[in-house]
Amino acid sequence: MKDAIASTQQATGVNHTARTGGRAIVDALRMHGTDRVFCVPGESYLEVLDALYDTPEIELIVAKHEGAAANMAEADGKLTGRPGICMVTRGPGATHASIGVHIAQQDSTPMVLFVGQIARNHIGREAFQEVDYHAMFGSLAKWVVEITDANRIPEILARAFQTAVSGRPGPVVVSLPEDMLVEACSTLDCMATPLQAPALPADAVDQIAAALEQSERTLVFIGGPNWSAQARRDLAQFAEQWDLPVACAFRRQDLLDNRDPHYCGHLSLGMNPKLAQRIKNADLILAIGTRLGDVMTDGYSLLVPPRSAQKLIHIHVDASELGRVYQADIAIQATADAAVAALAFVPPPAATRSSATRSGATRSAATRSDWTRSARADHVAFSADSVLSSAHNGVDLTAVIKHLSRTLPDNAVLTNGAGNYSVWLHRYYEYRGGRTELAPTCGAMGYGLPAAVAAALRNKGQSVVCVAGDGCFLMYPQELATAAEYGAKLIVLVVNNGMYGTIRMHQERHHPGRISGTRLQGPDYAALAKSFGAYAEQVCRTEDFAAAFKRAQDSGGLALLELRTDPRQITPTMRLGD
Repeated sequence: MKDAIASTQQATGVNHTARTGGRAIVDALRMHGTDRVFCVPGESYLEVLDALYDTPEIELIVAKHEGAAANMAEADGKLTGRPGICMVTRGPGATHASIGVHIAQQDSTPMVLFVGQIARNHIGREAFQEVDYHAMFGSLAKWVVEITDANRIPEILARAFQTAVSGRPGPVVVSLPEDMLVEACSTLDCMATPLQAPALPADAVDQIAAALEQSERTLVFIGGPNWSAQARRDLAQFAEQWDLPVACAFRRQDLLDNRDPHYCGHLSLGMNPKLAQRIKNADLILAIGTRLGDVMTDGYSLLVPPRSAQKLIHIHVDASELGRVYQADIAIQATADAAVAALAFVPPPAATRSSATRSGATRSAATRSDWTRSARADHVAFSADSVLSSAHNGVDLTAVIKHLSRTLPDNAVLTNGAGNYSVWLHRYYEYRGGRTELAPTCGAMGYGLPAAVAAALRNKGQSVVCVAGDGCFLMYPQELATAAEYGAKLIVLVVNNGMYGTIRMHQERHHPGRISGTRLQGPDYAALAKSFGAYAEQVCRTEDFAAAFKRAQDSGGLALLELRTDPRQITPTMRLGD
């Protein structure tokens, strides 16, 4: 029996010997497939750092700010579908990292944040850097836990990994009292139990098919995290088979090749007004995998809760999301992958009927086809429009994004944070491959550069471009040092209009001419980037961008281009003062 146990231990990596809590943490990470940890070091989790020293299969990426480290981990979770791992110290480290937890929560991204904590016998005294993490993260994370017994580390981390990926994915926060990490433990390691994802029931497939057949103006909404490559193919097959227009949720434009004739646009900031009107005119909304939030419904005005005028079929993996805002006509708990897999090969009923009973269904199908062709034509016209005022100065961001769309490979990853500059990306960039759009649906500034670092490290050899406004970039410019240190090859485009553009736009609407707090004085961005060893230059004219971008690509490493843009061009079609 002992020989059998020893054999199993060797095969699975299960640890039977006494070890420190810090070692047990790292053993659990390794067992759950973690190959990269993002961190800023702290004395509160020295034992974990020491254990990582002896674990070369887990790469440790040291960011320069905890907020950036958390953003990197969140982006890594988006790219892999596995929990992105971040480690920060107690108190200030945790508060800085909270932005990544918020992004992961709103973006439904699997993530585990490990936070150092004071010694257990000091808790409750407001000791140095003490924070009650249950209170702090309770409404942000799926689960917050403090490990008070080192022997429970395997159990708790198995649950943490399972919680992060189950149902609607999200962040888990694990607090590590520093004295617990040096405590001896000998509990066996254990893996999280693989979950069987909820599938689409056969009767639900029949209900959806019947609703689609009866509808003449269906719109398919897609969104949510972690679509597999097969799910994207199944989606395309389903849209083609039923000839349906498909719109992508906010910052989920990479779920369907934007060149597909059924892709009709994005439900994002800067939405096509004709698409917004089409939503109002639809008689059926089929929402797959996505929450129905305020951005994609234009402040809940395109679909009015609790019961929209349009018939609504809502498919989501988390039962608590169904009926949360909208009372759907048909609500189904299932993963997006399972839903499109079931629908991909269900032919329209008209295709299986005899010629004697097919004529009415054929007319309905023709109406649907006209509806889809019209939706696609509206999108093509909207994404082609690039009329500029004769008063425009500086680099035309429309031309920049169109150049990226034409020249970057299909699997290029584009990252961005928050700001009006992102409206150009939403409108003019054609996403062709899955997991190529990294952007925060929660609207967090500063996300683009840390996310680009994570993408460049995860997908070495793949083109990675970060588009960031000057205010967005200045949140974490020091992460150029992280990119340089770890050899992350990426290009940063700093869109410099000398202001916080989104806030200035709202300011002009509500308090015209009264500029307060929205001017932005930045550094010499090219000189800053060069100080980190990057290739960099400033671009002031549209006609100079293509050659400058080629030089950045040819530099073969980290590069930055500062684009001097017209501060009055606040959106692709709107100028301040209009």
